[in-house]
Amino acid sequence: MTPTHHPEPDMLMSYASGSLAEPMALLVATHLALCPRCRRQVMQYEVIGGALLEELPKEPVSTTALQQVLQRIQQPSRTPEEAASAVPPPREERLLPQPLRDYLGTDLDRLVWRGRGKLREYRLLPQHDGFRTRLLKIRGGAAMPWHTHVGSELTMVFAGGFTDAHGHYRRGDVAVADATVDHRPVADMGEDCICLAVTDAPLRLTGFGAGLLNIFIKQ
Repeated sequence: MTPTHHPEPDMLMSYASGSLAEPMALLVATHLALCPRCRRQVMQYEVIGGALLEELPKEPVSTTALQQVLQRIQQPSRTPEEAASAVPPPREERLLPQPLRDYLGTDLDRLVWRGRGKLREYRLLPQHDGFRTRLLKIRGGAAMPWHTHVGSELTMVFAGGFTDAHGHYRRGDVAVADATVDHRPVADMGEDCICLAVTDAPLRLTGFGAGLLNIFIKQ
């Protein structure tokens, strides 16, 4: 299954340059593991970036900088960029794309999910202030409340799917939402929708009773 919804080009460019914050980089890396098109695009950005670097005047490298590079090489953990380019790529029958699997360090059925009913969550990267990174499990056929966004939200599906007014999202697809988007995602019938969601600001409910409920929404 080839994804049909992708991150914006400027986000792929930031990822290629290494300037994307870790929570967003993890989501992009997870998408790249399932999307040949975006992998090619990122490779092109990396080639362009490398060519531009070669045009810059050469500067002497300090001993301290060399030691820092060597220390990073010796670190066992992989960044989202390294995980996305791992060989071989993840097999389709494996539910968790490799970058996300590396971050979790376990399988989905061993995670301790929070919440109950139609929506459960598992939080990642709590150390990154300003971002909320979560795995979401939405019961098949369940609808989320109408909401919009104070900032940005990226949601990448890796099991099941969901539909809103802007399209149908399935494995590998990335839904991009901001303050211009007011939507009500509905999970596909017959299978739980499991996705990785990253926000950089709280959601804002817009349906009936939203004014009261928004008081209790925390980042």
